[in-house]
Formats: sequence, C-alpha cells, structure tokens
Amino acid sequence: MKGLAGIHKLETVHVHTHHASSPMRVLRISLLVTAAYIVLLVVAGIRAHSLALLSEAGHNLSDFLALLLSLVAVYFQTRPPNSTKTFGYHRAGVLAALINAISLVIISFLIFYEAIKRLRTPEDVHAGTMMIVAAAGVVMNGVIALMLYKSSHDVNMRSVLLHEIGDTVSTAAVIAGGWAIMATGQWWIDSALSLAIGAVILWSAFGIIRETLNILLEGTPRGMDLERIRGALCCIDGVNDVHDLHVWSIGSETHALSAHISIADIPPSVSERILRDVKDKLFHQFHISHTTIQFENVACEVAHGCVIPVGDHEHSH
Repeated sequence: MKGLAGIHKLETVHVHTHHASSPMRVLRISLLVTAAYIVLLVVAGIRAHSLALLSEAGHNLSDFLALLLSLVAVYFQTRPPNSTKTFGYHRAGVLAALINAISLVIISFLIFYEAIKRLRTPEDVHAGTMMIVAAAGVVMNGVIALMLYKSSHDVNMRSVLLHEIGDTVSTAAVIAGGWAIMATGQWWIDSALSLAIGAVILWSAFGIIRETLNILLEGTPRGMDLERIRGALCCIDGVNDVHDLHVWSIGSETHALSAHISIADIPPSVSERILRDVKDKLFHQFHISHTTIQFENVACEVAHGCVIPVGDHEHSH
C-alpha cells in the first residue's frame, strides 16, 4: 500500500491451562466439610436460640455456593479455546465470582433484617453452645482458608478465600460474643454480633463486585498504568510514538493489549526486531502475553477507531 512500509499485525495467544487437579481437589474437600458444618450450625443455632449461629449458617451457605460455583468455573477454565470461544473460558471464573458476591449482598441484608427484629425482642441464648460450635468453625474455616491461599492469585479462587477469611473472623467474634453473653447476661449481644457479621459479608462482596465488573467491562486491569506502559514502549529503539493503546483482562490472570506504534518507513524484515523488543518488554515488565500490535509510518487520526489517510482516500479499520 502506497505511503506505508506495511501494516503488521501480531496476534499471539498464550492460553495457559493451569494444572487444575490441586485446586479442584481443595474445592471438593472444602465443599464436603462446609456442608457438614452448615448442618451443625443450623441444628446448634436452633437449639441455642442463637441468631449469630444461624447467621453463620447463612454465611457458610454462601461459602458452599461460592465453592460450588468456583469448582464449576475451574472445570470450564481448563477447557481449551475453540472456533466459537476463541479466548477459551477464562471468564467463567469471573462470572462465578460475580454471582458469589451478589449472593453475599443478599444474605447480608437478610441478616440485617433478622438482627434488627431480634434487637427489639431479644431471646434467651445458650452462650456455651455458641462458643463450642464457633470454635469448631474457626478451626474448619482456618484450615480451608490455608488450603485456598495457594490458589488465591485467581479472582475466582480469591473470592472464595475472602469468604473463608470472613467466616474465620466472624466465627471468632461469635466466640467472644458468647463469652460476653455469659459474663453479662445481655442477650442483645447476639443480635449485635449478627449485624457485625453482615457488615463483614457486605464489605467483602463489594470488593469482588468491583473487580469482576472491571474485567467484564474490559477496564484497565488493577495495577496497570497506561502511561507507564506507553512510556516504556516509547523508550524502545525505533519506536516513534504509541497511540490507540488499550489494555484489558481476558480473565483474572490473563491480560491483553492492542496498540498502534509509529515507526520509520523501513522494510518489514527490519521492523521485526522492533516487534520482538515490544513483545519482550510487555511480557517481562508488565506480564502481558496476548498482544495485537499495528505498525504505522503515517499520521493516524484516532477517532472511533483508527482512520489512516492514504492519498486521496481514507482507509478505515
């Protein structure tokens, strides 16, 4: 094409299929243990007249759903790309995390409602039962959280880990509340604890919702600075300018970039060196492995995409 050294596009897809047997094993074990503990919480909560224990049952039920959704997501994430799902199923985990977070919001408001009702009409609470069951929960949730920690780099697994950490903290608070009820005889403490547990659930949910929506809306990934990336690319020998720069996440661990890079009017064989340097910089400094780079050597007016003047015509793409 006249006036152009050539437009080179590079599309390199690195789809890393992580070894999923370990996360899936952890999730299966966690599912079984959590289901058993939910049953214990419901039975003990009814017998002890403790809304805090029943709130913990709701919290752990959300954990159970989170674990189940995450297990399904891990399965889908291991499936390879195909002609209709060219990026694979990386966003299955992101969707699972979003559903988990929304379920947490709903559960937290149900807890608030019940706790306010109990504050108006407090019930006799068996504090000893509260403390025993809560102590078992601290041990269980703590162990599960440690098991999940190794896989917490993924937003899907991190959402489940936050569930478990929140459970561990809130269950420990139930032990303290049980002791306070025994020491003071003030049954309203049980309802106050439930409100605190609901607040912890709500706080953890909002963080996950914010991150998952950013991925689904193809926002700039957390920790990525476009100006820093642009500056690093402009420092590469042969790069005159970088524009129409976009960075987004395919999944929570897989980032993608597209950009227009202005270079001198040189043969493609010479520009290949610049392309290799750009790829190396993006991969090693910013951990971006999926790139679409377009080289240009004429003025590029970026408006609703890219419009490159060519003689008396305009070439749009």
